[in-house]
Amino acid sequence: MSPAPVHIHLERPDITRYLRDYLANSSRRVFTTADIKSIHKRTCERWDLPSTVTTSQFTQFLINKTELQPVYLQPEEHPSVLRYVWGEPSPYEVALSLRPKAYLSHGTAVFLHALTEQMPTTIYVNHEQTAKSRPRMPLTQERVDFAFSRPQRQSRYILTYKKQRIVLLSGKYTNRIGVAIIQGPAGETLDATTPERTLIDIAVRPAYAGGIYQVLRAFKSAIDKISPDLLIKMLKELDYVYPYHQVIGFYMERAGYPASSFEKLRDLGLTLNFYLAHGLRNIVYEPGWRLFHPKGF
Repeated sequence: MSPAPVHIHLERPDITRYLRDYLANSSRRVFTTADIKSIHKRTCERWDLPSTVTTSQFTQFLINKTELQPVYLQPEEHPSVLRYVWGEPSPYEVALSLRPKAYLSHGTAVFLHALTEQMPTTIYVNHEQTAKSRPRMPLTQERVDFAFSRPQRQSRYILTYKKQRIVLLSGKYTNRIGVAIIQGPAGETLDATTPERTLIDIAVRPAYAGGIYQVLRAFKSAIDKISPDLLIKMLKELDYVYPYHQVIGFYMERAGYPASSFEKLRDLGLTLNFYLAHGLRNIVYEPGWRLFHPKGF
């Protein structure tokens, strides 16, 4: 007689009920393989199950006996990414599952904070790099001119989930400055940048928000939704090498903010000529901010 399948230990109504309740009441609806391993370990300890029940068998049991289902995200240049979903999570929840401590940012945060009327076609999710020491080489005009003469580098880690495009960013280490828990369009709980941090991010990387004209629109929409003092405090904490305060001050002035909001940015210093974005052509110079921007902007 062949031995009974090891997963027979799971075939108890009380265990199945426990697992359904656990998954249904979880704060998340998207699970990684590591999450399933953790649930497997907790279940074995709680119900004193034998170690012969493998994680693979446990996972298959969940798929067969509960509403948990596997889904695959299809990257353009990388292997597919496996996730397990409960119910119908939003694409934002799926995007956040790509990396631990990831958060929604740039154009996605612009939309979530109602700073645009456009329905975005791309979800931007940021995963911070490890902390790096600040470059010791002094910033010179030659370095600035060379760096901004070329187009902005953009992430090539792009995935598709249910026809939704997701771009995974590898952002500067900030220890999650200006990241908060917000409610998404479907009532889901999401980690995303605050309005102040969002404006900073899109001023620094406008290509992730639809370009400089969309950035200006977001600044206009945010006039009554942000604290300029908090934005300036956050910008100082982010400690960028390049003088992005000149860019942000320029946007605020063009968007119609009171002078008291942006003059504090001018006080941070205007020692170098700077650029509104990378790779600009047909540019003119704004002496008030020592900034180059496209003609007619």
